[in-house]
Amino acid sequence: MSASYILVVDDEPDIRNLVKEILEDEGYEVATAENGAAARVALRNHRPDLVLLDIWMPEVDGITLLKEWNEGEALPCPVIVMSGHGNVETAVEATRLGAYDFLEKPLSLAKLLLTIERALEADKLRRENVGLRHHIIHILEPTGKSLVMQRLREQVKRIALHDTWVLISGEPGSGRETLARYLHSQSPRHERPFVDLSVAAIAEGNSARELFGSEVDGRLFYGRLEQASGGTLFLDEVANMDLETQSQLLGALETNSFLRVGGTEPVKIDVRIIAATEKNLEDEVAAGRFKEELFYHLNVVPLGVPPLREHHEDVPELLNFYIDYYVAHERLPYRHFSVGAQNYLRNHHWHGNVRELKNLVQRLLILGAGDEISQDEVEAALGSVGSGFNELEQHVAFDQPLRQAREEFERTYLVYHLDQHGGNVTQMAKAVGMERTHLYRKLRSLGIEIKDRK
Repeated sequence: MSASYILVVDDEPDIRNLVKEILEDEGYEVATAENGAAARVALRNHRPDLVLLDIWMPEVDGITLLKEWNEGEALPCPVIVMSGHGNVETAVEATRLGAYDFLEKPLSLAKLLLTIERALEADKLRRENVGLRHHIIHILEPTGKSLVMQRLREQVKRIALHDTWVLISGEPGSGRETLARYLHSQSPRHERPFVDLSVAAIAEGNSARELFGSEVDGRLFYGRLEQASGGTLFLDEVANMDLETQSQLLGALETNSFLRVGGTEPVKIDVRIIAATEKNLEDEVAAGRFKEELFYHLNVVPLGVPPLREHHEDVPELLNFYIDYYVAHERLPYRHFSVGAQNYLRNHHWHGNVRELKNLVQRLLILGAGDEISQDEVEAALGSVGSGFNELEQHVAFDQPLRQAREEFERTYLVYHLDQHGGNVTQMAKAVGMERTHLYRKLRSLGIEIKDRK
């Protein structure tokens, strides 16, 4: 897809133009700015992937710009500073302000190209780490040798080649983000960013800024759409997006441009959208909570992630995967599941899907003793957390925002009571202390089907 976009800021036209020509020959997209004021305009027009910044410029110098960019927000991208009057103090000050590296003029072209390559690669790794920070484990692709998973991987590979929007549906813990990351890795955009945004985790009233960015009092904040430029934006739990932001996103998808919050100039976008939800968006549309036009935009290619109980033959492979991970990365003692334990777990219902399995493996490695994990030990572990259907740890990941965790707890709690009363909402309402109309509304908002419990 699109090449890395570099902004060259230098008041010497010969250097500016020479660097531009060299970088364009290397396959980069390049823009130039002759001074600090022009650099500010260029940053508003297009978020760069890297900035080459001259330190000594009239009126607004490079150090001033670095301080500006670093005020309140992190630098928008790697910055490599350049100076013909370089000294140790200047280099230290620039790096203290967040510059990736310092190059002296006259520039060594070989060193310049190598430094740019390293800076872009370091930034890519940084973004990947930020994206995975709330995930304990990064699975490169959906795990499993079952026919269901083989077909799913092949389907994803075919879809990845076409630059269409994708809507992924699936139960909590089933691996929707894993599937999205795998799709991105198989697409022509794989060298560009994969940016994820959990809609349910955004503070109320802040979704437009997170998605589109903002321009307030001269301060520029790049939203996720710009951060994902040339790559993929993953919108998790898109059904939780408020209607106003849905309208703005719809407009952006239709025009390939948007306005930042407080901005006046449209910003062009080149990004693939992958959305995910555990809810039935058609039901959300019918209830007036989701815009029909946006649904059809996102639902060009629907993908369903099967719950673990539908490919239970993959359980042994998943158990081994997580054992190996925790042994290698958390230095837990190696233990293996007995044949009886594996067979027992193959027949477990797995309400929390792969997340529940992962948590179970971790708990057994931490609390257990001996080389082998027996069926009795597994049953005891599941019973200790499952007594009275109190499967909170299996269903709710604690490494996520409170709002999202609360919804997962509410879903687990209400499903338990719905099962306890055989799908009778009147009896359930009395048990949980809720008015029946409010309870119906809550069940619908959480995507709980009453008819499935009767």
